[in-house]
Amino acid sequence: MARVYFHYSNSEGVCVDQRGTAVGNLAEVRDHAARVVQSLITVQGPEDWRDWSVHVRNGEGEELLLVPFSSVLGKPH
Repeated sequence: MARVYFHYSNSEGVCVDQRGTAVGNLAEVRDHAARVVQSLITVQGPEDWRDWSVHVRNGEGEELLLVPFSSVLGKPH
């Protein structure tokens, strides 16, 4: 298992994941990133999350995956 970090950001700033999460493979990384998005949009206030993204990085700081919130939220109608 590897520890990866799920930072999220928009054009105004970055929220850094200090703890990280142990994952076994890329499918788990994608699933966890989607859960991060869902938890933020349901717990936080009325923020417009469409311009936010989750940046998944390994312990060396290399970006493994970028997940725009809009890919989980869908496009506005």
